Amino acid sequence: MDNQNNNNANNNFNSNQTGSFNTENKGNNFNYVNTNATETNYSNGFKTTKKDSKKNKSQKVKKISSGNGFGKTIVLPFVSGILGATLVLGVCFSVPTIKNVIVGDDSVSRTNDNSNIDYNNVNMNLVSLSSISDTGVYVAQKVLPSIVGINVEYSVNSIFSRNPTTATAEGSGVIISDDGYILTNNHVIDSSSSSSYYAVGDASKISVYLYNDDTPYEAKIVGTDEQTDLAVIKIDKTGLTAAELGDSDTVQVGEWCMSIGNPLGMRSTVCQGSISALNRQITDSEGKTYNVIQTDAAINEGNSGGALVNSQGQVIGINTLKASGEGVEGLGFAIPINDTKDIYSDLIQYSKVKRPYIGITGSDITEDTINANPTFDLRIGAYVRSVDDYSPAEKAGLKIGDIIIEADGKKVESMNDLNEIKNSHQIGDNMTLKVYRNGEEFTVDLTLAEQP
Repeated sequence: MDNQNNNNANNNFNSNQTGSFNTENKGNNFNYVNTNATETNYSNGFKTTKKDSKKNKSQKVKKISSGNGFGKTIVLPFVSGILGATLVLGVCFSVPTIKNVIVGDDSVSRTNDNSNIDYNNVNMNLVSLSSISDTGVYVAQKVLPSIVGINVEYSVNSIFSRNPTTATAEGSGVIISDDGYILTNNHVIDSSSSSSYYAVGDASKISVYLYNDDTPYEAKIVGTDEQTDLAVIKIDKTGLTAAELGDSDTVQVGEWCMSIGNPLGMRSTVCQGSISALNRQITDSEGKTYNVIQTDAAINEGNSGGALVNSQGQVIGINTLKASGEGVEGLGFAIPINDTKDIYSDLIQYSKVKRPYIGITGSDITEDTINANPTFDLRIGAYVRSVDDYSPAEKAGLKIGDIIIEADGKKVESMNDLNEIKNSHQIGDNMTLKVYRNGEEFTVDLTLAEQP
């Protein structure tokens, strides 16, 4: 794997270019997080403003005299009341609509005045709400048997305890064959991490729960791929309902969709929404960049590895990420299903993904990098930070400090650009790179090897 080093600050040059350079980090005020384990709740504080009415302190108050005359206090109000009631009833019975309300008239039909509506600009092909509801019911009944709940146990070592403890996490998965192969996210079953206080190991036990079945089926890991955050596990059971996979290349913005999974451990949950955007480039909290489908169908903790499906009940994506932060709502992301097919095929066949390999670790040189380091001779491109021993890069003569500015005649402005061009090749293909070194440009040819 040709890695991108995400630490853009204080990147060290080799002997050809000594010193360091800095880059500016421009980010959003929210994070893209994986959607397994448990949900983090944010307590949003709402501020309300109250506009106090202003009293006019100079307002004059008129005093009412308190006369004690019998005519003023008794007779006059009584006569006025009778006259007022007679007048009101006369007006009401003179207005037909009010009369009908009072005495009732079933023969009267009420109509609305639509004379101001321009029917030429009205969408007359309205969709029935019952049709939308029927679609949701159909899709849910079709897909739910193909979605599983996944419970994972991990061994946790802590500096505060000599004995390891057990932690659990939950996620979802999609059955891709009737003999027990299940596609999910790598981060669902591989939560390996460490800190100064504790270390989380690989999964010690994986249990799968089928639709409407409380029986835990123990699963084994077939293969994982950290780069795409995909994994395949398998249970020893046949006769399962495999999901129908759609064509994510035909998905359109605004299209109806449904996310299905096990948020917060609540199995077999369906949420409806629409496709918000396509081909989003999203970088998660660990620095990995994904090309994803954006949706407003709810994706929460535990939905990872579950399905994003279309109105035909076909899986068009694997739910993977959500945007998390104060004020963020309705931003979920799924890996397009077409991007997973070669991956899970390799995982099933080889237990890993076979990829072409150059053999370098690099970082991006942007316009901001150049402006922040005016004393260095830099170009926009992929900066070579290390070269693997015996790799195609070493055989082709690449060195630390080189800047790759083109690949196969295409401009390279980042490591992502370089990897995208490289991944369009097969193992054993030739690749031509244009390199900038010490003020000069030159080309090198290399033969891509299999990623070790």
